[in-house]
Amino acid sequence: MNKFLALVVVILIPVTFVVNNKTEEVAGLVLDKYNLELAVREEEKEEKAQVLISNNKDKSDPFYMDLEDYVIGVVAGEMPASFNMEALKAQAVAARTFAMYKSKNNTNYVLSTTINDQVYLSILDMQKKWGNDFEHYYNRVKEAVIATEGEVVTYNGDIIIAYYFAISNGYTDSASAVFKEDRDYLVSVDSSWDKAYQSYTSKRVMDRNTFCNKLNISCGTINISNIVRADNNYVRSININNVKFTGLDIFNKLALKSTDFKISVDDKNVTITTYGFGHGVGMSQYGAQGMAQKGYNYQEILKHYYKNTEVTKI
Repeated sequence: MNKFLALVVVILIPVTFVVNNKTEEVAGLVLDKYNLELAVREEEKEEKAQVLISNNKDKSDPFYMDLEDYVIGVVAGEMPASFNMEALKAQAVAARTFAMYKSKNNTNYVLSTTINDQVYLSILDMQKKWGNDFEHYYNRVKEAVIATEGEVVTYNGDIIIAYYFAISNGYTDSASAVFKEDRDYLVSVDSSWDKAYQSYTSKRVMDRNTFCNKLNISCGTINISNIVRADNNYVRSININNVKFTGLDIFNKLALKSTDFKISVDDKNVTITTYGFGHGVGMSQYGAQGMAQKGYNYQEILKHYYKNTEVTKI
């Protein structure tokens, strides 16, 4: 069968952005369809997979785009492009898997380009984010996506819902505890690599009245009792001024980073220390980075966080 090569002419043109009232010029790349080069194709090629996305909060004005172009934008938006290549590959597969699960299990599902689904960056967004390092980081992300093209995570032959988050408290949490979803591949696993990173823990201080108002409790005194934690140390329930809350209640009402938290109270303020960042279900992105730095490849990373799964090609 004859093959052909498609030549792509890359033209550098100046693109001007105004940031904080200062004009910055960055090199813009004029590329066909979101900066992916035309690949070598067989004359009888199969139709490329597409997803339906929207840049609007209400998911209005959706449009179709190539799946792999979309994954490039998601990896750029969801994971630091400086991460180890194996971590970037794991993120690419997780992002592709998430998109395909949503698209296949919901008729005409529109993927939001925000945290409501997955953060997606356009080429212009990437240029603004990376500035002079745009070409370097773009090529790293693209390399990770191309290296894993068409790969998804499956469980018993079905594409999984590939949740992921920033960093854990040292363990991931189960989908049943967080989302009330019974999924055998989304259970709590060790993620001790996360503890090596600065973002593993953080503190938030608020005045007592703000704390009480957010929880809708009386504020004469603040009495904390009956803290129930799971084996992985995430808070399952807690009593504050004789009102029982779940860990997720506190996480949501106080906009905390994690459901593994400790609360201390003084005469003026409430200090909350959290461990981890995100809902805790599925792949820890910093855990993936830690594993990659220890020599694990992307398939090993994915199979660790999504139990009893396989990485397959769609």
